Amino acid sequence: MRATLDGYDIFAGLDFKIQVGALRRDSIEKSVCGLDGVVSIDLGSRGRVIKQKGILNAVSHKDMQRKIDAINVFIDGCSHKLVTDKGDVFDNLRMDSFKVCGERVSGCEVCCDYEIVYNQLAV
Repeated sequence: MRATLDGYDIFAGLDFKIQVGALRRDSIEKSVCGLDGVVSIDLGSRGRVIKQKGILNAVSHKDMQRKIDAINVFIDGCSHKLVTDKGDVFDNLRMDSFKVCGERVSGCEVCCDYEIVYNQLAV
């Protein structure tokens, strides 16, 4: 699968999966002294969590660090757009975390697993 983030091809040649969470709504329940029951106030849609998991590949440790730094730039509190080659478009995404673990050498490449957690602010 291929994808771009804000038009940048930072996931070129990487194999990854996207897990789309359920849409959420929020509400407040209030009670009033002397009255039986509660009032429930619907606060509307609260978006959903989207996770991207995959493997980063690079020819050297220095190249791997450049790829990690390029992804970390998107943890800026702004909303972004993720578009996959399958036609999925996820707009209004805020990148909340980017976790890299298990760096290893595989053949002539450096590899590591990664997970990105986005919060889709509006659907």
